[in-house]
Amino acid sequence: MTGEYAVLVCDDVPHDAVLTDPGARVLDVAQVVRRLTELSLWRSKVLATQVPAVILDGVPEEDAVAAVAALREVGAQAETRERPEPAFRKD
Repeated sequence: MTGEYAVLVCDDVPHDAVLTDPGARVLDVAQVVRRLTELSLWRSKVLATQVPAVILDGVPEEDAVAAVAALREVGAQAETRERPEPAFRKD
């Protein structure tokens, strides 16, 4: 059997919410990360200090934009990134 691939076309391309700089208020950023990811406060603080960090992975664009807005509201720098299309093997 030969390898065949199909590309599914959909309107909603997954996005990532990426924290690029927590700023001066790291604990406030960690609390927002905790609210967004439902991680513990300790793990959220670790994630907030290890930048660049993907906070939300493969979510709809509206959710990623809302997460970035919440992070920027507490003084962090964040951005949304569109997920690249998967690379297909060539046989």
